[in-house]
Amino acid sequence: MYPAAFDYVAPKTKEEVLDILAERGSEVKILAGGQSLIPMMKLRFATPGTLVDINGLPDLDAIESSNGYMRIQALARHNDIVNSDVVSSENTLIASTAPWVADPLVRNRGTLCGSIAHHDPEGDWASVMLALDAEVVAESREGGERVVPIQDFLVDMFATSLQPSELLTEVRVPRYSRGGGNYQKLERKVGDYATVGVATHLELDDAGAISKAGIGLTSVYAHNLKVPEAEALLVGNQPSEGLFAEAAQVAKNACDPSSDVRGSAEYKRDVVRVFVERSLAASLAGPQG
Repeated sequence: MYPAAFDYVAPKTKEEVLDILAERGSEVKILAGGQSLIPMMKLRFATPGTLVDINGLPDLDAIESSNGYMRIQALARHNDIVNSDVVSSENTLIASTAPWVADPLVRNRGTLCGSIAHHDPEGDWASVMLALDAEVVAESREGGERVVPIQDFLVDMFATSLQPSELLTEVRVPRYSRGGGNYQKLERKVGDYATVGVATHLELDDAGAISKAGIGLTSVYAHNLKVPEAEALLVGNQPSEGLFAEAAQVAKNACDPSSDVRGSAEYKRDVVRVFVERSLAASLAGPQG
């Protein structure tokens, strides 16, 4: 099937993009990687009146650390993250996730920011950002820059709090001084959607106790799921196999997967339990600092 007719615009500056969004926001779709948008347009699940291609914008592909954050901008590709020295040295959760995203062809073009804006519950990055308590930066001509906690940004399946007049410009991840993280993913073949994905992050204090914990789940709920009950169970305690098993059981009980060709709901719940235990242990084994 062919997409419905649309206007195509390729601005050369961010200001031009913001002007177009201010004038036509409700009919606009932003094209960065297009790895989700183009298939949806071909199936006519998405029918934008105007397609705004931002690939010609300068200075919007950085992955860098500043002011206590790692900044991943809108045109940074998945493979840029895979190959980033900043990522590999500062955040083991992001580093362990990037090679799992989709397949090599998609990783060459797709973007983290595009994945977050799309918010497919089977996408990997939203779960990672929930585990890391990231922030999303959106800009508009009228309101300027708006910084949104990831939990407030991700509203529901394929729904975010991004306004029609706003451009998602970057994701900010706190720099953790003693944090380790890990992503576990079960898929039938390379490039398939996740049967189950689990993102975990641990931060330790000077005494070796867990001072901060993050757990995000992929493909086992109507949207990417943060598990605050399991996180709270971990914080303040010394890490141990028994503690991780208890948190994993809480995560298993919190998810609500559907039975489908990838497995039964009960099978997926048990994979969540096993993966949370594994991921927490791997997070502990690879702290930064």
